Amino acid sequence: MKKYAIAFLLLLAPTFAAAQVYSGGIFHSRSAPVQVPGPVHLEDFVFEGKLRLGLEDAIVLALLNNTDVSVNRAQYDLSRFAVQRARQPFDPLLVSNFAATRSVSPSASSLSGASTLSTLNQPLGISFSQEFQTGTALGASFNSTRSTTNSTFATVNPSFTSGLTFSLSQPLWRNRGLFPNRAGIMIAKRGVRQSEATFEAQVSDTLQRVIFQYWDVVQAHKTLEVLKKSLELAQASYDRDKRALELGALPPLDIYRSESQVAQRKIAVIQAEYSLKQVETVLRQTVGADLDDRIGALDLDLTEKAEPTGTLAGVDLQEILSQALNNRRELEAQKQQLAIDDTNVKLANNNLKPDLNLGASYTSNGLGGVVFGADALGNPILVSNGGFSDSLSQIGGFSFPTYGMSLQLRLPIRNSAAQADLGVALVSKRKDLYQKRSVEQTISSEVKNAVHDLEQAELVITAAQTSRDLSAKNLSAEERKYQLGAETIFFVLDAQNQLSQAELALVQAQISYQRALAEVDHATGSLLDKHKVSLATSVP
Repeated sequence: MKKYAIAFLLLLAPTFAAAQVYSGGIFHSRSAPVQVPGPVHLEDFVFEGKLRLGLEDAIVLALLNNTDVSVNRAQYDLSRFAVQRARQPFDPLLVSNFAATRSVSPSASSLSGASTLSTLNQPLGISFSQEFQTGTALGASFNSTRSTTNSTFATVNPSFTSGLTFSLSQPLWRNRGLFPNRAGIMIAKRGVRQSEATFEAQVSDTLQRVIFQYWDVVQAHKTLEVLKKSLELAQASYDRDKRALELGALPPLDIYRSESQVAQRKIAVIQAEYSLKQVETVLRQTVGADLDDRIGALDLDLTEKAEPTGTLAGVDLQEILSQALNNRRELEAQKQQLAIDDTNVKLANNNLKPDLNLGASYTSNGLGGVVFGADALGNPILVSNGGFSDSLSQIGGFSFPTYGMSLQLRLPIRNSAAQADLGVALVSKRKDLYQKRSVEQTISSEVKNAVHDLEQAELVITAAQTSRDLSAKNLSAEERKYQLGAETIFFVLDAQNQLSQAELALVQAQISYQRALAEVDHATGSLLDKHKVSLATSVP
């Protein structure tokens, strides 16, 4: 269980790291280099100069180090950012601006107050806006402009005109309520659940591949052992015939039969040795041992026995077929896709509605600055020496308001784009319904084939054991007859070949049974649970 806990934590470590990105604050920079970690925990399984692995050990190392698992996990992590992106329309926004414009122009009229008119405008603006998931949009903005001019007719110079505005808008028909505004978030969350189900299905596929490859190596080892034993028997027969030839008890031409059998069986042993190397290379890559040069060069020592222990498994086809349709994560991914299709259909229907929007605004105005007047002779005199604070004071007093409301109706005579979107959504849902049915058919076929393979393996094991036992007895009988001179060496060598073939058939039957067990677990969607692999994920 400790190994599984390690595998569980390390398998999800990149997911946790990705989740931390969501909590980053504003202006937070992430410039850390992205690196691919090396293999982990391989040293824990090195004993006596070999990489010793049980089946569960190989599964743990594959979860920790397999490149395909890491790639598939990255795809799931990427899907989580879609939820964060979908929330972007509801992020508050603060905007500020400042500009300065000086203008000098010739005067065409004495009413301009100067022969050459010069003005300086310095506007400042700060605004805040927030849209809510009900479709309501609120805004607040502050604007102030400082203006100076050389016109003699300007009674406030420099002047500060300021305004504080509050605005509200609310859709009353299209996009009204939570659904149309939260649809993007809902779709993104469904997408995360779909990616999660797909990831779990991919991990299950990887586990099945690890199990198959593990038993391939075990079978290759057993095959090599059987062929070496067969070679030893042929060599013993050849040595016996050679001594008989030297003693004159065997005709010279009869030695070639046993000698040729030794040569043929040597070829089979050499071929089996290199077949073993090939399947070991595949398993090393799956568990990540090839990523470490030193450990990748070690021999594999697999501790799992091919012989079934206890009573052979029995299954009920209808029961496990129902279990598969409930547990297979591929079907869960299809269900999430259909939920996304339903959301898209509902959203497309919403977009066909007329667009009716209510708007309201309120502005408090203020004016401040240096105010000039005129005496009885018409000469300009200073009345008051105010400034920016005066305009703010007037804004706070709400003495100079501007307010209003609006109601806008947009009624398209023809909305081709929205109609096309609805058509696409309906066709996509129909396509995904067919896709779901196709997945169900595939799962049903996989379950039936897995059950048939398991039943066949059970029957073949019994027959192969009987065949092996009878072949061993036949070899003993032929050797006894040969020793008594009743038969030639041909029958002994033939009995050796029959025993070798029977032992190979038994090994093949035992491995087929182990593979069939894993195939049934994979087909029913229970492979992860059987090996206590838990992928704890969450939708942001």
